[in-house]
Amino acid sequence: MACNMRTDLLISQICPTSGHVSVKRRIGNASVVRAVVVDHNSLVKNIIGSTSSLMMRRPTLPNPQLVEETDNERKGCNGKFGRFGGKFVPETLISCLSNLEAEFNLVLHDAQFQAELATALRDYVGRETPLYFAERLTNHYKKNNNGEGPEIYLKREDLNHGGAHKINNAIAQAMIAKRLGRKSIVAATGAGQHGVATAAACAKLSLQCTIFMGTKDMEKQSSNLVLMKLLGAEVKSVDGNFKEATSEAFREWVGNLESSYYLTGTVVGPHPCPSMVREFQSVIGKETRRQAMDKWGGKPDVLVACVGSGSNALGLFHEFIKEKDVRLIGVEAGGFGLESDKHSATLAKGDVGVYHGTMSYLLQDEEGQIIRPHSVGVGLEYPAVGPELSFLKDTGRAEYYSVTDKEALNACQMLCRLEGIIPSLEASHALAFLNKLCPTLPTGTKVVVNCSGRGDKDAEMILNHKYYPMEKQFPASQNS
Repeated sequence: MACNMRTDLLISQICPTSGHVSVKRRIGNASVVRAVVVDHNSLVKNIIGSTSSLMMRRPTLPNPQLVEETDNERKGCNGKFGRFGGKFVPETLISCLSNLEAEFNLVLHDAQFQAELATALRDYVGRETPLYFAERLTNHYKKNNNGEGPEIYLKREDLNHGGAHKINNAIAQAMIAKRLGRKSIVAATGAGQHGVATAAACAKLSLQCTIFMGTKDMEKQSSNLVLMKLLGAEVKSVDGNFKEATSEAFREWVGNLESSYYLTGTVVGPHPCPSMVREFQSVIGKETRRQAMDKWGGKPDVLVACVGSGSNALGLFHEFIKEKDVRLIGVEAGGFGLESDKHSATLAKGDVGVYHGTMSYLLQDEEGQIIRPHSVGVGLEYPAVGPELSFLKDTGRAEYYSVTDKEALNACQMLCRLEGIIPSLEASHALAFLNKLCPTLPTGTKVVVNCSGRGDKDAEMILNHKYYPMEKQFPASQNS
């Protein structure tokens, strides 16, 4: 995100006086909570809702107001997906986001930009990625079901430059930033995959790059931390994990609006951010359609993807949303179980609220305070989910399930031994759901799983994890 605006003017407009004003507002089925506009030092904390879900809709406050900009409730218009989405930001940031939306709509129809992006995706990112028939994995599930079961294909986003789907969006937004004349990029990362992708895109396009990363995630994903630094990014640590890193990145951007660009990698945030990321990730589903037609002359029957905030899932799903005969299955991080407080299953256990500028499902307590998420897949540790995925839940178009840390680790080890592919622990959640899905499907069903990232970053954790001694579970000599 980028705009031309004096930061001191923004601050003076948002907080003209000290003290605070409390207001009550109800939005849809969301609970009533108090929203507080506080003094100068807490400015950005209230913009992004770093400690609570700010549930407001045009509250009556002294100038300025926190507003949601929407002209109608039609799906997709102004970033609204039913009751979800929108722009829950200070009024003075509306023009900034509107400028970004205008530029986004322009590049979508700019032949030169699209040609340059297609070249970058082909020659730099390495697209298209294979749609790989996982024959031994398929046979494994058939063997356990009397020879019956689906054919399993993997969309190999792990083979992209940088090892994940994140580069699809990062290179496109970095090109937009350069087109807008921005010199520096600000981003946040959890598992480090978006950080690596952003750092790589910035190196290619000669842009300064600052990545915020939680200290807990730095410990778990140290290999990606090294890669970001090798690619020239300045990596700043933030106490906490991805939630806190995102808030800090937003603060950095708000402090330098004239020359910096906030490059989001998730389908959350105020409009147009979710729509931009989804659009640039939709290449995954478009390729899948073409490849399926080439391989078996039809569409996939079932699409499966892990869901954290939702970028890889929407990238695969979006192409097929209107086709009701294609099942869309999102798999959330069940952590230690849904009845524990240690999970990231936002769609299963969350309530509607506003966080980081958009309305969606959130993990929150009865007072609207954000509940810290947990997953063995660091990239799934986020307390919210994209507004479009929230809409797909409410309409019933997509199905959502969850798997535990143990199940994800088991699935990761299984794919390593059966196919010689090391998936990320995030993607392993989608793979783990096959254990429940495959016995329910007839022979010949075509299932596509989005292998959204490579597991090099997780290898030590997988090998050392106490739940599944790898050699006992899948000995190297096992044949299918």
